[in-house]
Amino acid sequence: MENNRRKFLKIAGITTLGLGIGVRTLPGQHMKSAGGSHKKKRSGKRYGMVIDTRRFQGPDDLNPMIEACDKVHNIPHHSKKNHEIKWIWKEHYHNVFTDLKNAYLSEAVEQRPIPALCNHCDNPPCVRPCPTHATFQRDDGIVFMDFHRCIGCRCCMAGCPYGARSFNYVDPRPLIDESDFNRKFPTRMKGVVEKCNFCAERLAVGKKPACVEASRGAIVFGDLNDPDSGVRRLLSSVFTVRRKASLGTKPSVFYIL
Repeated sequence: MENNRRKFLKIAGITTLGLGIGVRTLPGQHMKSAGGSHKKKRSGKRYGMVIDTRRFQGPDDLNPMIEACDKVHNIPHHSKKNHEIKWIWKEHYHNVFTDLKNAYLSEAVEQRPIPALCNHCDNPPCVRPCPTHATFQRDDGIVFMDFHRCIGCRCCMAGCPYGARSFNYVDPRPLIDESDFNRKFPTRMKGVVEKCNFCAERLAVGKKPACVEASRGAIVFGDLNDPDSGVRRLLSSVFTVRRKASLGTKPSVFYIL
């Protein structure tokens, strides 16, 4: 019994060492600095958005944004709730702003549908626990996913306090509507985590995020580092809140209530 135990520990130690070496030699300088990028002052652009929830009176008001995102990113529609893939979705006020309790909250605000998505935090707690750097923070602040690196350990899901990541428990490809299939965006496979990427592929060609275009002005997107950008001008003119700001994650998504 003791010999078997020693053999197991020896094999486990070698395996762990091999994994450690593998992670250290992953290519890409942007990967190397991903875990600690929030500690340095980032130059250049830092993308963020302001969502004016006053523009949403009923749950159907969010459908155009959700549908636009689903179509652009080939997001499958599951019949089972626990298999659902969500990039942007509608939530109840109390589920989104768990730390903003008010006994005398306006009924209009309380019943208003709230869009939820990845907050692309400036200090992202989902990045640090990823063992393969499948999720990392770009220089422009976008918290990105490399589907090919993801091993499905779901450590990033455990690290995210916003529930903004989804896991493909089944193969999503057969569930994608071929009539709405976007061949410019990669499909995923079973066992991979995914989430909102601020439409980085659209930003690269000068387009706005799909949800922003579909929102008809309810969502303003831009460079938080540019004091003359629309998003900064809006932030300086109205009071906004962020989700679970007390955690120190520094979300890049702001809400007008």
